[in-house]
Amino acid sequence: MKSILVTGGAGFIGSTLSDKLLGEGHKVVSLDNFDPYYPRPIKEKNMESAKENRNFTFIEGDIRDQNLLKKIIREHGVEHVFHMAARPGVRPSIENPGLYNDINEKGTISLIFACLDSSVKKIVYSSSSSVYGNAEYLPTDEKHPTNPISPYGVSKLAAEKYLHSYGILYGIKTISLRLFTVYGPRQRPDEAICKFANLALQNKPVEVYGDGRSSRDFTYIGDIVAGHMAAMNSDISKEVFNLGSGRKITVNEIIGMLEKSLGKKIKINYSEKQKGDVSSTLADIRKAGEMLDWKPKVEVGDGIKRFAEWVMAGQL
Repeated sequence: MKSILVTGGAGFIGSTLSDKLLGEGHKVVSLDNFDPYYPRPIKEKNMESAKENRNFTFIEGDIRDQNLLKKIIREHGVEHVFHMAARPGVRPSIENPGLYNDINEKGTISLIFACLDSSVKKIVYSSSSSVYGNAEYLPTDEKHPTNPISPYGVSKLAAEKYLHSYGILYGIKTISLRLFTVYGPRQRPDEAICKFANLALQNKPVEVYGDGRSSRDFTYIGDIVAGHMAAMNSDISKEVFNLGSGRKITVNEIIGMLEKSLGKKIKINYSEKQKGDVSSTLADIRKAGEMLDWKPKVEVGDGIKRFAEWVMAGQL
């Protein structure tokens, strides 16, 4: 049994990971400040099952509060940290880059200093494929140049660098996981697949930026959680890994899969491509396979079906 801190623990990935950790018998301390990026009741609902477990502790607070972090680590004897707390969203980051710098970069620095001279052995950081920017080649491996085209991507890359440098300076094990478009139950309501499903069930048209032929490496939440577990359980440090499906699917294809799984015809309104959006993503996941013994197991068609079942069960 390990004592584990999950920052951003009420979110989509954080809450799903917390359930997995609890299922394996670990103690989980979940920290979240209920950032108003999307409604608090959704995050509260994400934690319903975890709160029934006696090994789960939820603390409402901010990662920029270094004294709070130190107190949590000390009182709970935290050994491992999954750092997921961040301000999400590519497009909003263009409008307010200072906020993303404050939360994603300064918040990470706060966490690092709270972990120094403590019981913490490893920090696993949830980064983003946004650090690559527009891909120079596909599939994109970890040696690809990092040229983010949004402040969000810049902030995620900066956090990676801070973790790497302080890991070297103070000997804390760190791993950064570059996540490619994650979807599945509990997905954020502003993200494409969830938003499309919600509108479809209301018989409303969906808005697609561009012509729908842009593609993404859509990765199922269960595979992402498995990748985080593999990173925690490894002895590897100071490395970055892509976590993706290794397959690219166009937005139009995703909508077709949703139509089939939801049993609804979806009307599409195409509009102008948005600033900060990259044309295509596709992860080269060989490094994670070789070093973490991890590989995705859920094909996108099956993942969309599972997500649709969750939606139609009234969970959205």
